[in-house]
Amino acid sequence: MKKIIQLCAVLVVLLTLGSCKKYLDIEPVGRVIPKTESDFRALLTSAYAGFAEHKSYLAVRTDELALNEAGYDLALYRDVYNWNDAAADPATRAFPYLAFYNTIFFANEVIAEVQDKAGVSAATDQMKGEAYLLRAYSHFELLNLYAKPYQAATAGTDRGVPLSLKMDLEQKFVPATVEAVYNQVMADINEGQKLLNVATFEAGKNYRFTTRAALALKARVYEFKGDWTNSLAAAQQALALNNQLEDLNVAGSKLPNQYQAKENIMSMEKTLNVSVSQSFFISAHLLNTYNQANDLRFPIYFSKSSKGYVSVKTGNNELVISFRNGELYLVQAEAALQTGNTALATESLLALKAKRLKPAYFATEKTRIQALAKADLLNEIYAERERELALEGHRWYDLRRYGQPAITHTINGTDYILKQNDTRYTLPFPKDAIVNNPDLL
Repeated sequence: MKKIIQLCAVLVVLLTLGSCKKYLDIEPVGRVIPKTESDFRALLTSAYAGFAEHKSYLAVRTDELALNEAGYDLALYRDVYNWNDAAADPATRAFPYLAFYNTIFFANEVIAEVQDKAGVSAATDQMKGEAYLLRAYSHFELLNLYAKPYQAATAGTDRGVPLSLKMDLEQKFVPATVEAVYNQVMADINEGQKLLNVATFEAGKNYRFTTRAALALKARVYEFKGDWTNSLAAAQQALALNNQLEDLNVAGSKLPNQYQAKENIMSMEKTLNVSVSQSFFISAHLLNTYNQANDLRFPIYFSKSSKGYVSVKTGNNELVISFRNGELYLVQAEAALQTGNTALATESLLALKAKRLKPAYFATEKTRIQALAKADLLNEIYAERERELALEGHRWYDLRRYGQPAITHTINGTDYILKQNDTRYTLPFPKDAIVNNPDLL
């Protein structure tokens, strides 16, 4: 890990010099030192720009995609698709690890120095708040890649990931427990919320954390922990600030994951990159979750090619998403049901469906859903998450949370099976990370 932090220090120089031509003074130790508000904003922009692009590769492991065996990039994804983590081909696209700690390094620099160097102001409050949220989100994503899902009974002993909270080249980066990492994630969110003072950035700058995005992240973190009371509270607070949804019945409506969509909260991540999109078709499983004649998402999410359906939710820089209201309605529905508020759960689910289904079909669905028992309503919320959030980076995490079911992928006629509760639902630390930090073993 020390090697990782040293590399990050080099990247501070390279990235910040590249992002701001005038940039900063070179101090005698050879380190670039930000001093002004614009310097720290440039540093923070580098942190956002370098955030790991991993959700495309997580989609490959799920039941959302089917391999295009004639795809040009087959070698990159074959062993991701068949969960061959232990003996992957050297050409296999690796899951990120260092990139998260690069972002955390930049965030730590801003947290430690922005107000000492650039003064205390609304602008530096906002930047420091964003840095806390970026650090929280990075640790949260690392945890959900490389650690077991949260279980209250074992989180205090389950191995998590290393926490990086300061710039200390001598620090030993030993994995903390899952509980400890979740506690730190929540502490950072809370600290960030004290400082954030922008509710919404204009389109083009909405890759940044805001007061709404902090609430959306908090709702998701509590959801993953199964802390339903707090998850519900955060989702309600976020929706109180803006509860708009794209209405797909209205001409000119946008894709819900488009960065200018009215339900957008934060657009930082490309959740399905072009290479993955061109190497896979949409799976029969995912296609069959939709009423293809009456669900208005189907024709705008997917397009039929000569050999199968492909994604329309990806492929350009406008289709980036981290948080949006569609997810919050579903978090609110799940959390409300889990806390005994069936009426709010039903209302939240139907509010989303009303904007996604043709009116006649929605009327039928409304009657059906209002008659569901609690267990069936919960399964309906899960199914709606799969439909609404398809290919946005949620499915692998949901599979981990919802029973870790068996999945079968087929390559050249051979079936590969991820068994129920398979240990491969948790990724191993990358080999190069272990070489740099044997404490990961």
